[in-house]
Amino acid sequence: MENFLLKNIENPDSADIEEYLKIGGYKNIAKAFELEPKAIIEEVKKAGLRGRGGAGFPTAMKWSFAAADPKFPKYLLCNADEGEPGTFKDRPILEKNPHLLIEGMVISGYALGAEYGYIYLRGEYPHAKDVLNKAISQAYEKNYLGDNILGKSIKFHLAVHQGAGAYICGEETALIESLEGKRGQPRTRPPFPVNVGAWAMPTVVNNVETLCNIPYIISIGSEAYSQIGSKDCPGPKLYCVSGCVEKPGVYELPMGTSLKDIIFNHAGGIKGGKKLKAVIPGGISTPVLPESMIDCPMDFSSMPKHGSMLGSGAVIVMDESVCMVKVTYRALKFFEHESCGKCTPCREGTEWLRKSLGRIERGEGREGDIELLQEISENIMGKTFCPLGDGAAGVVLGMLKHFKGEFEEKIKAKGSRV
Repeated sequence: MENFLLKNIENPDSADIEEYLKIGGYKNIAKAFELEPKAIIEEVKKAGLRGRGGAGFPTAMKWSFAAADPKFPKYLLCNADEGEPGTFKDRPILEKNPHLLIEGMVISGYALGAEYGYIYLRGEYPHAKDVLNKAISQAYEKNYLGDNILGKSIKFHLAVHQGAGAYICGEETALIESLEGKRGQPRTRPPFPVNVGAWAMPTVVNNVETLCNIPYIISIGSEAYSQIGSKDCPGPKLYCVSGCVEKPGVYELPMGTSLKDIIFNHAGGIKGGKKLKAVIPGGISTPVLPESMIDCPMDFSSMPKHGSMLGSGAVIVMDESVCMVKVTYRALKFFEHESCGKCTPCREGTEWLRKSLGRIERGEGREGDIELLQEISENIMGKTFCPLGDGAAGVVLGMLKHFKGEFEEKIKAKGSRV
C-alpha cells in the first residue's frame, strides 16, 4: 500500500505549503466543495472510517449528530493531545505533514457546517506548535482558510491551542473544558459534545489521524477506501512501535495488519536477537499480550477477541530481560499522577495500586497482595467518569492474567530480580 498519511515526509521541506501543493495537496478541498455536505458525510459513512484516537467510534455517525443539530456556531476540534506513553503516531503528521491535517479539517468543517476549528496540541510538542502555526498562516495566504475559501463563500477559521501537559485532556470533554479555560476534567455525559460541546454549541472532536483520512476518502472514493485493510475497520492505520525492536518508528499499514507482522517484518524483530516476552499493543492503557498471542489482526474488532484493544495503535515491545512487575509499577505511577481527581475510584484506586505495586517492587511484598491488586482493579473498572481509571485497572489485570507468576516470585523472593 502506498503511503498517503506519511507521504513525502522524508522531504526535509515537507511542512511547507509549496511542497504540499507539488504532490497534489489541497486539490481535495475543491473536489469536496463540489459535493453537498450531506454527500460528504455519506461518503465517509460508506468508507467505514472509524476514529483513530482509540475508541474506534464511526466517524460519520458522530458527524451526522452534530450536523443535524440546528444550533450555530458549530466547532470542529482536532485532538492532538497525544499524551499516552508509547504513543507518537500523530507526531510525524503534526511536524512534517501539517497541511494534510489542515486540508482534512477544512473538508470536515464544510461537511459539518462548522466554521471554526481548533487544534488542541499536546503541551510537550513545542516544535509542532511552531510548524502548525506557520502552516496555518500559509493556508490563509493561499485562501484555503478564511471567510471565502476558493471563492466559494465557505468559511473556516483555524487556530492552535496548546495544552499544559495533562494526559486527561486527551479525553474529549476534558479537552473541551481546557479549551474553554477551565480545569481539564471530564464532563458528565449526556449531554454529548455533538450537541452540547465547546461553549455549549455542537462540537465534533476527532483525532489527528482520523481527520487526515478525510482527504484520502475524497481522493479515491469510499468504495476504493473500504477495500483497504479490514472489512469492519477499513483504511490505512498508523502504528508506532517502540521498545526492544531493531527499527522503532511509525509505520503506515493497512488496518488489520497482524501484530506479529508489525514487529518482525516491519520493525525488524527483537533487538539484539533476544526473545520476545510481551507486547502492549495499543498504548499503555491496553492490556498486555504474551508472546504466544501476538498473531492477531490489529484492528478495533479483532483485538478484544484476543484479550486486549487496538487503542491508539502504539506497540510497546518487551524482551525476555524486562521485569513485568516493574513495568506495571511504572505504568501506575503515570496513571496516579495523571488522574484528575474528580472521581473517587480513580483518584483513590490508582494511588492504592501504585503503593501496593511499589511495596512489591521494593521487596516488601506480602501474602495477599496479588488478591488485593485484583480486587482494587475490579472495583475501579466501569466506575469512573472517563476511561483513565479503566486503563489503569486494565494494565494490572492484564499483567496478573499473563504474568502472575512473576508477581508471586517477586513477593516470595522479597524483591530480588526475577
